[in-house]
Amino acid sequence: TTTALKLADYVVTEAGFGADLGAEKFMNIKCRKAGIAPSVVVCVATVRAMKMNGGVAKADLGGENVEAVKKGCPNLGRHIENLKSFGVPVVVAINHFVTDTDAEIEAVKEYVREHGSEAILSQHWEFGSKGSEDLAKRVAEIADADMASFAPIYGDDMPLMEKIETIAKRIYRADDVLADKKIRNQLQEWEAQGYGNLPICMAKTQYSFTTDPNRRGAPTGHSVPVREVRLAAGAGFVVVICGEIMTMPGLPRVPSAEQIMLNKDGQIEGLF
Repeated sequence: TTTALKLADYVVTEAGFGADLGAEKFMNIKCRKAGIAPSVVVCVATVRAMKMNGGVAKADLGGENVEAVKKGCPNLGRHIENLKSFGVPVVVAINHFVTDTDAEIEAVKEYVREHGSEAILSQHWEFGSKGSEDLAKRVAEIADADMASFAPIYGDDMPLMEKIETIAKRIYRADDVLADKKIRNQLQEWEAQGYGNLPICMAKTQYSFTTDPNRRGAPTGHSVPVREVRLAAGAGFVVVICGEIMTMPGLPRVPSAEQIMLNKDGQIEGLF
């Protein structure tokens, strides 16, 4: 990112699915480590996601259902509130699907307006760069206005358990974090070893603000169970495993990249 900033006027980072996960990590870990601050956040939403959060089954998302869109919009509202809590302006990009109706799109736009942001329809899938031109121009305009006053939501000196609780309560809107004595002792031991200033990398389902993937919308009154904590000393963060979630493996001892090369005809070999 810092290299890209030297080469371009605007740099866009795709920070992962779920603003409560990818964006939270981007703000609290990446920006902290790199010493950078975003000028504007683009929160990508779909009409289909609003309908799913409004209780519509995945198989039925193609049919118009404005009421379900409105019912599911509080999920988007929660993401907007969370992103703004970092002191950065938010633009919602409605990723257009051909099954979206004008009434459904307008319902999302109206909801976002009521929450102090703006939603812009992006039709890049259908029309390429021309379909996202309005979005790009507005994002650049906000970035140029220098409106952000970015800050992570917790400081380096905060104890590790308090950092976990801060994320759970402020981002997930949980009432409590459930962690047994063994986990709490492990965190205290790492603090004693000098790792207490590390940021937290939360691992939980991307389908809900809770650890239950079936609990949609913008729930409150829930708890976040911590199953395991892992120290990633080299990477520079503490991984917190919440609920029933599987983490992705890292690179093998001999990564596939070592087998990928150009042959004498300039063709790529070793991808498969």
